[in-house]
Amino acid sequence: MSYSTIAKRYALALFEIAQEHNQLEAIEEELRAVKAVFLENKELSVLFENPKLTLDKKKAIIQEAFSTASPYVSNTLMLLTDRHRTDQIVGLVDAFIEQANEAHGVADATVYSVRPLSEDEQKALSSSFAKKVGKQSLRITNVTDENLLGGIKVQIGTRIYDGSLQGKLTRLERELIR
Repeated sequence: MSYSTIAKRYALALFEIAQEHNQLEAIEEELRAVKAVFLENKELSVLFENPKLTLDKKKAIIQEAFSTASPYVSNTLMLLTDRHRTDQIVGLVDAFIEQANEAHGVADATVYSVRPLSEDEQKALSSSFAKKVGKQSLRITNVTDENLLGGIKVQIGTRIYDGSLQGKLTRLERELIR
């Protein structure tokens, strides 16, 4: 993942507070919601970049949008707003999730398949691929890709395990050309 040093510092501070108060899962869930809001509403980022919008109005928008968030999350968002770093919020969330995953021995994985995978198939993939990357389990996001002829592709971080039919045909073609 590529996020700034600033986002990592804020994420580390929030992570330590979350661990200290045994609220790691709850804060991670809240941060995922915050990230979704910022990614789904691109106008929000543009609004915060507008120099005509006062700091008080920006803080009011944050308070209203995330009124149900825990004090730790809302205070972090207020601090970022005070310091004109709202552009770091998504990076902070990504850095926090990475730290939480590391603490729990979990990795995020994207599985591309021709059809949606069942719960049993996802559990089987999680247990077999988790061992390959040295984790206890995987948090799988299943993406249906109709361009695949068959099989699956698994992406864990920057690693891609290509078990698709197209991938196998490509490897076979390379072997035959040699």
